[in-house]
Amino acid sequence: MNFITGNKHKVEEAEKIFLKFGLKIQHMNLGYMEPQGTLEEVARFGAKYAAQKLEEPVIVEDAGLFIKALNWFPGPYSAYVQDTLGNKGILKLMENVKNRYAEFRSVVGYCAPNAEPKIFLGVVKGRISNIEKGNLGFAFDPLFYPEDMDKTFGELTTHKKNQFSHRSRSLEQFARWYKNQSRD
Repeated sequence: MNFITGNKHKVEEAEKIFLKFGLKIQHMNLGYMEPQGTLEEVARFGAKYAAQKLEEPVIVEDAGLFIKALNWFPGPYSAYVQDTLGNKGILKLMENVKNRYAEFRSVVGYCAPNAEPKIFLGVVKGRISNIEKGNLGFAFDPLFYPEDMDKTFGELTTHKKNQFSHRSRSLEQFARWYKNQSRD
């Protein structure tokens, strides 16, 4: 199975998750242009594009932070917003905002050549902190408190975070589905 991404953190997380299901992945970075749209649209496009180009089954993954008070911004633009505004910019946008509900979402797109892509969604509900906390993880992790936890993703070890992260949820959904398909 080819995992198409330029992010080595995603590959490491996926390898650990897939090991539990007896699945192996090969990392490939095709560097294709992503369309503007929802996470689902981006994952569908990427999976279909890569499967056609490689003529092999592939998975892609796209993720984002969705903040309710900001009309679900930054959403699919999370990487761009991280690069331009960063965590301090998000905290500035959230000044004096009482409803701090947010979700991290991950979508895995799977596609075999000449087939339509399948989508697997993983969500972790939580809230945005008032300050950055923790220096583990990456991107918006120091801002996000998962539901019912008193630590941000940025304060959790990679092992602990990967036990229930949005990405682990979407990857595990895919792995269960894929294993069931191979039994048929």
